[in-house]
Amino acid sequence: MINPVPPAAIFIIAALLVPLFKGRWKSAYMLLIPVVGFINLISIPEGTHWVVRFLDYDLVLGRMDRLSIIFGYIFHIISFIAILYALHVKDDVQNVAGLIYAGSALGVVFSGDLFSFFVFWEMLTISSIFLIWARRTRAAMGAGFRYLLVHAAGGLCLLAGIVLYVNQTGSIEFGYIGLSGLSSYLIFFGFGVNCAWPFLHPWLSDAYPEATITGTIFLSAFTTKCAVYALARAFPGTEALIWIGAAMAGFPIFFAVIENDLRRVLAYSLINQVGFMVVGIGIGTHLAINGAVAHAFNDILFKALLFMSMGAVMYRTGKINGTALGGLYRTMPLTCLFCIVGAASISAFPLFSGFVSKSMVMSAAGDGHMRVVWFILLFASAGVFHHAGIKIPFFAFFSHDSGMRPKEAPLHMLLAMGIAAFLCIFIGSFPGPLYSMLPYPVDYVPYTIPHIVGQTQLLFFSALAFTLLMLAGIYPGEQRCVNLDADWFYRKGSRLFYLIMDKGLNSLNKVSDRIFVGGLAGFFGYISKRGPEILTLGALTPLWGITGAKGKELKDKIETTRTALHTHTSPIGISAALATVFLVVIFLLR
Repeated sequence: MINPVPPAAIFIIAALLVPLFKGRWKSAYMLLIPVVGFINLISIPEGTHWVVRFLDYDLVLGRMDRLSIIFGYIFHIISFIAILYALHVKDDVQNVAGLIYAGSALGVVFSGDLFSFFVFWEMLTISSIFLIWARRTRAAMGAGFRYLLVHAAGGLCLLAGIVLYVNQTGSIEFGYIGLSGLSSYLIFFGFGVNCAWPFLHPWLSDAYPEATITGTIFLSAFTTKCAVYALARAFPGTEALIWIGAAMAGFPIFFAVIENDLRRVLAYSLINQVGFMVVGIGIGTHLAINGAVAHAFNDILFKALLFMSMGAVMYRTGKINGTALGGLYRTMPLTCLFCIVGAASISAFPLFSGFVSKSMVMSAAGDGHMRVVWFILLFASAGVFHHAGIKIPFFAFFSHDSGMRPKEAPLHMLLAMGIAAFLCIFIGSFPGPLYSMLPYPVDYVPYTIPHIVGQTQLLFFSALAFTLLMLAGIYPGEQRCVNLDADWFYRKGSRLFYLIMDKGLNSLNKVSDRIFVGGLAGFFGYISKRGPEILTLGALTPLWGITGAKGKELKDKIETTRTALHTHTSPIGISAALATVFLVVIFLLR
């Protein structure tokens, strides 16, 4: 029997071999990678594996416990779905980057030490950038560079925190850290950047809609979920996360409702859903942590399903704005159906996956008597139904008739969406298998009469509100514009900083150039170049005058001496005269 290997290694090493395959062999090879990886994963027992000694520290490449294993399962599942969806892509940059990205995510969740965790964490950033740049548009290039700058800053904070933490504790083990000093706050902030906390979030809503159609599927699955895993591992029960998560769940709703780009709507919706997970981690009870992890598992599936449906629309029509779409249900009925399944799942309809996980976090908030937080989450639940549950399928497939009659999505895209839709319905109808994988034993029952009735009422009243607002013409119309977000402040601030530095430091540079380079340095350069000539002629001209040289004779002597000095061919008489003058000066100074 073959011994198991680190899960990340299968994806990363296999990714490097992708360019060697062509045609159908490449498709089969890429689909085989997550399948082999999953078989490898289920053969690894719980415990610590692949410990490597490095600089007096033990690097742990395989810390297998219930928290890491469930993330490993869903990362393999979504990798298979994303690769199946992207079979039409011939660009090896995207194919290799996607596999390395997935492998890096597996490396993050199975790392048992901070050093290897940080290496895989940075590999997440580097590989994901190419999924943005691969679209090869000016907007994608700009978004990719901003993405890189933000994550580089977050990575530096994380690295500084790790160095301080290891120096304080003498251990590189990655486990519970808690907020207890500067090192922990730096690590906390480093995780927060990847988690898209409020005011740090625009990298997500800026970059994800600019990525390639297939790249966005990978992006929606790994970066933020790795941050959720890291927070669950290192900062469970941290009260600050409750309020950070509540803000994340609430504020994106306002942006999503007025956004025209439907992939950007889903990007805001992603932040909204991660907010529920962050709240659960902040509450820190077994029910709350289970709810956060279960919702991360489900969110990866239904958010990928929604991104895939919008990607199929974009692939067939070349458009993604709500104002340009509509009426596509006529020729893309299966894509429309799968989109509705994703919308129902994210909205937490009974029998769909969101219903069995989101309510766990809300129940944990209720059990902790966190009334304000509970009401924020309730508002966020209604809001997500508006912008993702109704707006996405309505404006893409119904609404007005755009006149477009595109073909149905390709078969491999439909299969990928079908698998994700099946899992959304299966988990929502039979949550037992998911609950059995969660970090702590589960005694939560989602299908109770109060929960079903309460959630159904919330959804139907939200739908009624949407309908009335649309009929009254009050619902915010889709506008062909760019909405300002929190990044407006630091983009403007950066321009102001650049202007101040340009006018301040560059003006100082110009003055310094005139004084020191053009002035003093120029003067000394002139002296060093013309000094011998000035001293020589200054000493010899009076002597020539005393000896009777005048007029043309004196000018000829001066010109001959100047030429001799420039060509370094001074006559013996001049050299002797200079030596005499030098000796006289020395004698007089004694």
